[in-house]
Amino acid sequence: MGERFKLTASDGFVLNAYRARPEGKVRGGVVLIQEVWGLSNWIRSVADRWAHHGYLTIAPAMFDRVDYGYESNDYTPEQFQVIGALMKQFSMDTAMLDVEAAIQSAAEGGKVGITGYCFGGRISWIAASNLSGLSAASGYYGGGVPNYIDLTPRVPTEMHFGDKDQGIPLDQVEQLKSRHPEADIYVYNGDHGFCNSDRPDKFDEASCTKASARSLEFFHKHLG
Repeated sequence: MGERFKLTASDGFVLNAYRARPEGKVRGGVVLIQEVWGLSNWIRSVADRWAHHGYLTIAPAMFDRVDYGYESNDYTPEQFQVIGALMKQFSMDTAMLDVEAAIQSAAEGGKVGITGYCFGGRISWIAASNLSGLSAASGYYGGGVPNYIDLTPRVPTEMHFGDKDQGIPLDQVEQLKSRHPEADIYVYNGDHGFCNSDRPDKFDEASCTKASARSLEFFHKHLG
């Protein structure tokens, strides 16, 4: 269903991206932000799923400024070491330029929402608080989101967390809830990465199905 193409950010940087177009009626646009493994098989399948629901979906390659074309389907500890080195060079400021380019591309479909997983959940929260052109945000187990608790989303926002996630303790989730009563924050019976079906050690089908249904309903409400 989808295709690879290039996006051009406002500073002229050209990055890789994946685009999935609906086959029928277009309800709106979705910017899908990857996990730390780039435009992996799984993240592209998620883009295809959003397109199936009627949303023109754009997934930008967020590590291209650090390692052009990086993507991996390897979830081993050795690959985490590679990712750790990439993250040390990652710039949130230029990342926002790449997200802006994806928003502009997705706007071809109408109102735009942003969603993402892990690293992408954090990016979704920050983008919802800083960028124009969005109408809703739905982020999943955003690592580091509590570090951005002072940011206030400009658009309707929901966040999804797992109660077994050692990297995002429940007390941090509760702090986020308390600080941002305007956001819908949900907790599921799951670990970090509970929606990634390519990671059987993390995947929780029941929790992911419930969270995904909420995201779809949320975007139906705010995008069309």
